[in-house]
Amino acid sequence: MTAEQLSFGTDVGRLLDIVANALYSNKDVFLRELISNSSDACDRLRYELNTNTKLKGNKEEAHIRVLVNTDNRTVTIIDNGIGMDREDLIEHLGTIAKSGTSAIMEELKNSKDDKGALNLIGQFGVGFYASFMAANTVDVISRKIGTKEFNVWSSDGKTGYTMDTATKEQQELIDQSGTVVILHIKDEASEFLIAPKLQEIIEIWSDHIDVPVYLGRIDEDSDEVEQPINAASALWTRQKSEISEEEYRNFFLHLSMGFKMDEALMTTHWKAEGKIEYTGLLYTPSMRPWDLFDPSRKNAVKLYVKRVFITDDCKDLMYPWLRFLRGVIDSQDLPLNISREMLQHNPVINRIRNGVAKKILNE
Repeated sequence: MTAEQLSFGTDVGRLLDIVANALYSNKDVFLRELISNSSDACDRLRYELNTNTKLKGNKEEAHIRVLVNTDNRTVTIIDNGIGMDREDLIEHLGTIAKSGTSAIMEELKNSKDDKGALNLIGQFGVGFYASFMAANTVDVISRKIGTKEFNVWSSDGKTGYTMDTATKEQQELIDQSGTVVILHIKDEASEFLIAPKLQEIIEIWSDHIDVPVYLGRIDEDSDEVEQPINAASALWTRQKSEISEEEYRNFFLHLSMGFKMDEALMTTHWKAEGKIEYTGLLYTPSMRPWDLFDPSRKNAVKLYVKRVFITDDCKDLMYPWLRFLRGVIDSQDLPLNISREMLQHNPVINRIRNGVAKKILNE
């Protein structure tokens, strides 16, 4: 008897619900995911402008704007990156787990271009759907660099999506290229309509991405007001020769939450290359923590993936006898949407832990 080839049946609405609500344990990360997508779009535009002299880019510096409208219950994320045309919207947003970033990086592997010029974050194409944790409807307006069309992708995350042409008012949100994501916030997610809450999320999760993020509020009776939120720079990614002692000291104070009585006894800054890549900036404090010998004491090293904060509670990142260290480990080999459960016994984390221990002991 010949085997019969069959396809999986798919309940797309249920699948989206799982992606949006089971993949992430913290609702706050939806904003991190969208900002990371916008950062990738800006980086891809920079790369395209450098490699294609026929393209004319945006006059303004790359930036991301997060706007709150309490009257309409919307949170809007705007970038002036590479943008998407109709086919891109259908392919990348209308196809679950389709990652444009992953496709770009795959292309670069087979070309002579320097993929190191790109520091793209997204890998699996599922982060965008985290939006539905906070929103009952999401609208995406986009114009791709080098095109004239403004397209709108809309979905409630349950019954499919619609494609349309942007209105004149929607087109005014974009200059030569870029993407606008409008989240229509659920009643139970009203906390995300509070500007200080969004500022806290950006500072925690997206403080060190390359592109500056501005937070604004839209009210009927007031003009739009914006202020920069993130640092838009990661000290640990710079060359040691470019960093002054004062900058190292200030970052240590930042990690110590301004506790100025302590000084770093030793600063260890290095980049590991080989089977896995990661950057470490670790400080040995001169003052002994009061709970140094408490078995329940957590380590004070933050884990990042390509400048995006993941967690400060990864118990497997440091050996228990190195819990006094403070600083940052930034991995190039972990997926952005890795969960705390997946971090446990992860082989990459184990290698980083061993590498850190050897480095500190050698120092």
